[in-house]
Amino acid sequence: MDEAAEKQRIDKWLFFARIVKSRSLAQKLVRDGHVRLNGSRVIRPSVDVSDGDKLVVALERRDVHVIVRAAGTRRGPFAEAQTLYEDISPPPEARARLNAFEQAQRVPGSGRPTKKERRDLSKLRGD
Repeated sequence: MDEAAEKQRIDKWLFFARIVKSRSLAQKLVRDGHVRLNGSRVIRPSVDVSDGDKLVVALERRDVHVIVRAAGTRRGPFAEAQTLYEDISPPPEARARLNAFEQAQRVPGSGRPTKKERRDLSKLRGD
């Protein structure tokens, strides 16, 4: 294999590895600074990745830590995309299971004031 076949643009690689849904989303993610390559932040989608590089991608709900294993040639099925990287992401934190009543409760003083709290504020202001 030649040198050009081993390297690939980071936005294309993210798209081929199915980390993001489209190449334009991959470009935006990189430009916004949500991608780190070997510990340093990447802001240009044209930066090349190669075998052995470590990527950290900050997605909306989680951070994905991967080691690049190969350059992609197309956006294939998920099983094919998994061969492009080794996932080393830490396990997600266990979220406390709350029942519906506990979810409906709010911390006093947070959120929109209740009608009683609004009346008390009006009295305090002298309205």
